[in-house]
Amino acid sequence: MVKKSLHLHSTHKTILALLLLLLVYSLSSYGHAIKAHIFIYAGCSEEKYQPGSPFEGNLNSFLSSIVSSSSQALYNSFSMGNGSSTPPEAATYGLYQCRGDLKIIDCSKCIESAVNQIGLVCPYSYGAALQLEGCYVRYEHSDFLGKIDTGVRYKKCSKSVNNDVEFFRRRDDVLADLESAISFRVSSSGLVEGFAQCFGDLSPNDCSSCLAEAVGKLKTLCGSAAAADVFLAQCYARYWASGYYELSSDSTSEDDVGKTVAIIVGVLAGVAVLIVLLSICRKTMS
Repeated sequence: MVKKSLHLHSTHKTILALLLLLLVYSLSSYGHAIKAHIFIYAGCSEEKYQPGSPFEGNLNSFLSSIVSSSSQALYNSFSMGNGSSTPPEAATYGLYQCRGDLKIIDCSKCIESAVNQIGLVCPYSYGAALQLEGCYVRYEHSDFLGKIDTGVRYKKCSKSVNNDVEFFRRRDDVLADLESAISFRVSSSGLVEGFAQCFGDLSPNDCSSCLAEAVGKLKTLCGSAAAADVFLAQCYARYWASGYYELSSDSTSEDDVGKTVAIIVGVLAGVAVLIVLLSICRKTMS
């Protein structure tokens, strides 16, 4: 009896040690994955759907479809459940877009990360949008595809540059080049760099209009900033002085959301590991 008790005590200690090691590994590895796909912003509808509703089924189909499609293309759009036999509130319209300079494999990883986060940031939402550094996901229960929308979703401006005529001349050259982009464009002039992109559901003319609006917002909202980002609903434009890419936000709320998402996902991963291994522990102890 004593030998059996010692054996169980030793087994229990071994399993606890394994639990701690796996939990630490799970949290650290997931933290690295979140860092690789930097959170920029998210938006959620106030209207919520009920778990198990037809909309949830179509939404899950959409999320599964974009993960699959992103292994083959940088952009795609989908309409789910919009047939005559489906109630209107069940329809799901959505798209994903990866940055134009991403490799397909990196696009796929980014979309997987976005899909994992969007349900945590916007639980049971009838509409949601999530922008990461390298990709974007949006869905709604009404059809927004191809409809121009130049509303500002996010901006970030660095400290100002004062009395640097050369910088402003170069910046304006870059912004003028970006404004004429049709889809994705990278531009540079001297020590100023930038890139811009429209989402794939826009026509070339609507893309030009959206980028013109984004460039105008960069100048009016961020003024003389050394680096700036402006994201509209369907396009974005960014510029920075070479060597300066750390932007000081006008608000810390976006950074707080990103940290919260990383913590939630990491904790959920750790809890899942704990549940599985505690189950193993109970079976071993019995």
